[in-house]
Amino acid sequence: MSRTEESGRPVAEAVGISKRYGSTVALDRAGIRVLPGETHALVGRNGAGKSTLVSILTGLQAPDTGRVQFDGVPAPRLSDRDRWRRHVACVYQKSTIIPQLTVAENLLLNRYDRNRGGLISWRSVRRRARDLLAVWSIGMDVDARAGDLSVEQRQFVEIARALSFGARFIILDEPTAQLDAGAIARLFGHIRDLQGQGVTFLFISHHLQEIYEICDMVTVFRDARHIVTAPVADLPRDALVAAMTGEATALAAPRSRSAPAARAGAVLDVAGLRLDGRFDDVSIRVGAGEIVGLAGAGGSGRTEVAETIVGLRVADAGTITVDGRTPRAGHVGDALARGVGFVPQDRHHQGLVAGMSIADNATLTIPDRLGTAGFLNTRRRDAVAGALIDDLAIKTPGPDLPVSGLSGGNQQKVVMARALANDPRVLVLITPTAGVDVRSKEFLLDKVDQVASAGTAVVVASDELDDLRVCDRVLVMFQGRIVAELPSGWREHDLVAAMEGLTVDA
Repeated sequence: MSRTEESGRPVAEAVGISKRYGSTVALDRAGIRVLPGETHALVGRNGAGKSTLVSILTGLQAPDTGRVQFDGVPAPRLSDRDRWRRHVACVYQKSTIIPQLTVAENLLLNRYDRNRGGLISWRSVRRRARDLLAVWSIGMDVDARAGDLSVEQRQFVEIARALSFGARFIILDEPTAQLDAGAIARLFGHIRDLQGQGVTFLFISHHLQEIYEICDMVTVFRDARHIVTAPVADLPRDALVAAMTGEATALAAPRSRSAPAARAGAVLDVAGLRLDGRFDDVSIRVGAGEIVGLAGAGGSGRTEVAETIVGLRVADAGTITVDGRTPRAGHVGDALARGVGFVPQDRHHQGLVAGMSIADNATLTIPDRLGTAGFLNTRRRDAVAGALIDDLAIKTPGPDLPVSGLSGGNQQKVVMARALANDPRVLVLITPTAGVDVRSKEFLLDKVDQVASAGTAVVVASDELDDLRVCDRVLVMFQGRIVAELPSGWREHDLVAAMEGLTVDA
């Protein structure tokens, strides 16, 4: 047992933290106290101050007022990066792993052993990397190229790298946003194992059910202030949401939606679709105004089916028609031209161009409407983007702001705006509310409802129960095949059982 555990001193403590950016108050006398061995949740809506606190806890910037301590000792100077790394590390939602390097090279970046001639000893680097992974029970090939790893594996590499500096306090920023249910379960199992070895976690997530599954304590921020810290077991879900929003909401409550009229004809007709090793004999018909869920755990094929519909993948067999017309297989541009809109799974790598403005990102799918003879009419672009910003309630001072400057919820709204810009007849969404706060999640799902009510056929591919509750029916995939169809009003037990390949009672 460490001296910290014996004394009960906080592993990390921030007291009276305030931070302003011009006229914007990012934190107002906020704070947090994390005890040894905890998995401590930090939750709040986008803009509540979570990211600013993390940047202060990790020494990326200094507070205007207040203090930070580790193990009862004042935090190092900002310039002393090595000492900061020995106290705290953050695994961000957007990976910092360099994809062109191997696992070993990423783990020991800028800390490579050298021989007498000053050259890097790659044998020593690989041995140290294997030893490091073994200590923390992470099974991985140290010679594997990081770009070939799954999101889950990259997170484990980042955690191991953080621990290699000596830090025993790890901040996990939206670690499950891009993971399926199986990967989340493995991550949680590893967190518990590391807790048993004396590692403390600060867990940031918009998925409230995860807070109750993995966390011991929870701290809520709202409007740049600390609202409450309490044991998770003592804070019911309704109370937690009320603390986050200032009012009680119940995301799990049934959503009121009138199912569309009988599906006489399908706007989207997928017949006998097959992609070797991914899915087989998938048929889906979606009528105008209908929302159909495509549920399944990792490896079920749901994401691959959705990506095939929009042209990101080419099926080995089967047909896809949109309003009776067949887009060219594997051609996203032709799918867009035929009336398909798309929200991808990973907004950072597939959904946004970070260096471009909100206006440019939101209008990427409609260049033909923004000018003639290959010239862009910026006034027309900004007018179209302005209407989309208003429609999606994107919080921004203007359309020229780089999309990288938005919160996660507003970035996802920009991705949705782009999908809706070409007035799609079919809208395909993959985990559309991943990594967004409670209010943004409700807003986006309400927008899906509105789009369907206007006559668009919608497919929602997700394993998030909140995403699927808006659907008129849910098709469940398991091991590449559709194994069940559940009408609206499904029971959580039945849906989860079907996703895990268990029999669902009629």
